[in-house]
Amino acid sequence: MKILLATFWQVPHVGGVWKYMMQLKERLELMGHQVDLLGTAPDKVHMPGLNKEIAKEALRPLIAAKLSASRVPQIHVDPYVMHCEYERYYLELAAAYFGLEQYDIIHTHDIFAARALRRVKSKGTALVAHVHGSVAIEVTMNYRLNPQLGVAENSPAWNYFNGIEHYGATSGDVTVTANNWQKQLLMNTFGVPEERIKVFPYGLDIDAFERQARKGTTMQRPPSKKIIICPARLSFVKGIDILIAALGILKWTRRDWVCWIVGDGEQRAELEQLTAAHQLQQDVLFLGVRDDIPGLLRIADIFVHSCIQDNQPFSLMEAQVAGLPSLVSTAGGLPEMVEHEVTGLISPVRDSVKLAEQLGLLLANDSLREQLGHNARIWGTAHWSMDKMMERVLDVYQSVMKK
Repeated sequence: MKILLATFWQVPHVGGVWKYMMQLKERLELMGHQVDLLGTAPDKVHMPGLNKEIAKEALRPLIAAKLSASRVPQIHVDPYVMHCEYERYYLELAAAYFGLEQYDIIHTHDIFAARALRRVKSKGTALVAHVHGSVAIEVTMNYRLNPQLGVAENSPAWNYFNGIEHYGATSGDVTVTANNWQKQLLMNTFGVPEERIKVFPYGLDIDAFERQARKGTTMQRPPSKKIIICPARLSFVKGIDILIAALGILKWTRRDWVCWIVGDGEQRAELEQLTAAHQLQQDVLFLGVRDDIPGLLRIADIFVHSCIQDNQPFSLMEAQVAGLPSLVSTAGGLPEMVEHEVTGLISPVRDSVKLAEQLGLLLANDSLREQLGHNARIWGTAHWSMDKMMERVLDVYQSVMKK
C-alpha cells in the first residue's frame, strides 16, 4: 500500500502525535508499505523526506481573497479562528498542489487535516480520521478559564471549534481513537455516529524504550532525595501549574524530594515565575527538551501527570514500563490507563491539595510506592503492545479500502 500520514500541526515537533506518526511510519515500512508524511512549519507546508514544500506566503493571497471580511465575516470575530482557517486552507491547497491521487490510504492525525484532505483527495483514496484528543474541549476550556479573552459560551468563536470538531471527526471513512472516553465524547458532544468509530490504544516499542533506557542519563540523583518527574509540553492543558501548587504545599511538610519538569512550551516563563512565587527554585528544575527521558524515568521515583485534558499520553505509557507509580488526574482517558491504588493514584482535575497529599503518601511509604511501580510495569508491559496496535491499524486500512 501507499500511505500518507498527514497532520495540520508542525512537523517535526515534540509531542505524542508526531511520535505516533513516526512509530507508524517505521512499522509500516518494515512491513513493505510506502509511507509519506505531510505537515506544516511556521512558513510552509511540506512533505519531509520528499523535498516537497510550498511557502504559505505564496498561498496567502488566494486564501485572503476567499476569506475577506465581506465574504465570511463570521471567521473575523476571533484571531485564533482566523489563524486556524488560514492554516487549514494552507494545508488543503498545498495537498492539492502536491497531488494525492497516488495514495491508497490517507491517515490524518487531527480534525483540521481530516477536514482539509477530505475536500481534495481523489475518490479512490480511503481516508482514516484519527482523533488524538479534543481541540474543541481544550480551546473552550481555555476560554472558560480566561474570561478576559472575552469569548463567551455559544459565541461565534466557541461554536466554530465545536463545529470543526464535528466536521473533522466525521470526515474520514472511519474515525479512530484510543479510548472509550474519547469515543463517548465524540458521540455525545460532537455528534459522531457510533458505527463510524473504532477504538484501540496506542502501542509502545518496549524493546526500543529499554535500549534507550540502558543508555542512562547525565543527570545525577540528588543525595538523600527522591525524584518526582513530569515530562510534558509546557502548555496550560498539561496542568503543570497544579503540580507546582501541590509542591508548594508539600514543601511545608517534607523536603526529601526534587521535581524534574522535562519539556518546553509557551508557558515556561510563566511556570518558572510561579515556581519562584512558591519559593521552589531549589526544588523544581526545568530541564527543557531532552532525548534521554527513558534514562531519566529509570532513576526517578514518582511520575506525575496533573493535566486538565489529555487522551493517552506516551509519557505515562513509558513511566509504567519503567516501573514508576503514576499520579494522574481524572482528565480524559487517564483513568483508563491507571488503576487507583493498584498501578498509581488518581486525583480530581485541578486539585492541588489532593495531589500534594498523594505525593506525601508515596514519599513516606517506600513499600507502597515500590508495589505500585511493580504493578505498573507488569500491566504496562503487557498492555501497550505495538504488534497488537499494528494489527488493528492494518485491519482498519483493509476495511476502509474495501468500502
